[in-house]
Amino acid sequence: MAAKTILIVEDDAPILQALVDKFTNEGFDVIQASDGEEGLAKAKEEKPDVILLDIVMPKMDGISMLKELRASDWGKEMPVFLLTNLSDMDKISESVQIGISGYMIKSDWKLEDVVKKVQEKLED
Repeated sequence: MAAKTILIVEDDAPILQALVDKFTNEGFDVIQASDGEEGLAKAKEEKPDVILLDIVMPKMDGISMLKELRASDWGKEMPVFLLTNLSDMDKISESVQIGISGYMIKSDWKLEDVVKKVQEKLED
């Protein structure tokens, strides 16, 4: 089976590196971006199988990137998981309306749980 490609868009370097290492060790091809603008460009160029997306980032936040992604034909069905420090229900409910596969509040999750959620979604 071919490796699945994940795009991780996260501006916090230690968190980004931990996610990249974990998904690489689990057999994923990993693409990384450190802000929403770069993430959107890489998503359009690489068309990954799944995206892990931080909400609060410089240049373009995760909600704006998600809206742009959903506006394109190929991005409508893209599985996207949001990672956030926010327990901001307004942002979360807005993103649910746009269409996400799930969200995780950073302080509540372990790397294994993130990988497991992504793998389960890709097996659907």
